[in-house]
Amino acid sequence: MTLAEFFSCSLLAFGAPLAMFALTIANDPVRIIIMIAAAFAWLLSFLVSSLVWFAVVPLRSQLAFGMVFAVIIQEAFRYGTYRLLRKTEAGLKEISENHNISNNKMEMAYVSGLGFGTMSGAFALVNVLADSVGPGTLGLYGGTEFFFVTSAAMTLCMILLNTFWSIIFFSGLDDKNYMKITWVVGSHFLVSGLSLLNRNQWYAATILPSYIVLVATAVIAFRSAGGTTKGLMQTLAARS
Repeated sequence: MTLAEFFSCSLLAFGAPLAMFALTIANDPVRIIIMIAAAFAWLLSFLVSSLVWFAVVPLRSQLAFGMVFAVIIQEAFRYGTYRLLRKTEAGLKEISENHNISNNKMEMAYVSGLGFGTMSGAFALVNVLADSVGPGTLGLYGGTEFFFVTSAAMTLCMILLNTFWSIIFFSGLDDKNYMKITWVVGSHFLVSGLSLLNRNQWYAATILPSYIVLVATAVIAFRSAGGTTKGLMQTLAARS
């Protein structure tokens, strides 16, 4: 049973991101490089957040304190990733087999966002997955059988949100539309704050609003990338 829990939670959290990687990134070496670079940027933001948390001794026990600084630092590194990619566009275009990679700026945003989110999700869930293998039985000693599946669902949510956030963030910076940037930072604070409710096992109060934010963010990202309802319907009709 524990092994089944491990594989089910793994596929729930990483199945969709893995499919996105296989279908849209794996066939282009430059996209892979961008994704790895973005994942490394998230690792650096995690390191800086950890140093801040370690340095402020009186507030180490306050999860909300760590969350606030983690969000701020992650968004700062997202901005740093944006600046880096914009400065290296010409070089990436020269070495890529896809010479249009720098022309579609939202493509780079999508790839970097998926790298950012995947690394975030891996760090969020790896210890939970390790515990799910056992030994142990869910629900004993005041625990709940929904802990693992909730953790996997929230990990998937955060991976997709980071992907969409990068698209919106890059678009906002390119167009100087600061409402988009405000949405990214504000919704990041909101979803991260909602995750603190998991301490009280209020899983529904965490998951439902987070996925509502995910849907809204996906729509904004779709529009930011130049998508239209008419174009979406035509694409779906062509594939059906």
